[in-house]
Amino acid sequence: MQHEAHAPHDHTGHQAHHTGHHTGTDTGKTTWSTASRATLHCLSGCAIGEVLGMVVGTALGWSAIPTMTLAIVLAFAFGYALTLRGVLSAGVAFRVAFKVALAADTLSITVMEIVDNGIMTLWPGAMDAHLDEPLFWTALALSLGVAFVLTVPVNKWMIGRGKGHAVVHPYHH
Repeated sequence: MQHEAHAPHDHTGHQAHHTGHHTGTDTGKTTWSTASRATLHCLSGCAIGEVLGMVVGTALGWSAIPTMTLAIVLAFAFGYALTLRGVLSAGVAFRVAFKVALAADTLSITVMEIVDNGIMTLWPGAMDAHLDEPLFWTALALSLGVAFVLTVPVNKWMIGRGKGHAVVHPYHH
């Protein structure tokens, strides 16, 4: 059965179980561990899309701009898809689940993509490297790692204000 909408206050008992762990209006109540887990969740979807886009664009011999565009589009698609999967499994209607995914992940994915693609663009030869070259994989892995580190504080700030990943929590069972 799909529910048309869930409001965070509908899950008071469930949310109270995790007070200070996932939500709160004060960043002091949001732990770095919570922010790291939210960022890792986001990074998982982003990395799948990013790597797939870079691999496809590089394998097809595309230039940097089309390859990066594909990687960014796929990073957002996979990032949102992972969140949608969890929210939809809670019985939420697709339209509501999609809005939750947008609210939860847009800023996090955006920061990751700016950092990741910025590093790939600025790293000499990274965007021209082929899939069989260590430079390609080294630059991509490092760029995703740096994107993770720089996005954790963003997610901590968002979760501490009841935004970002905090909007997904009421749908976890």
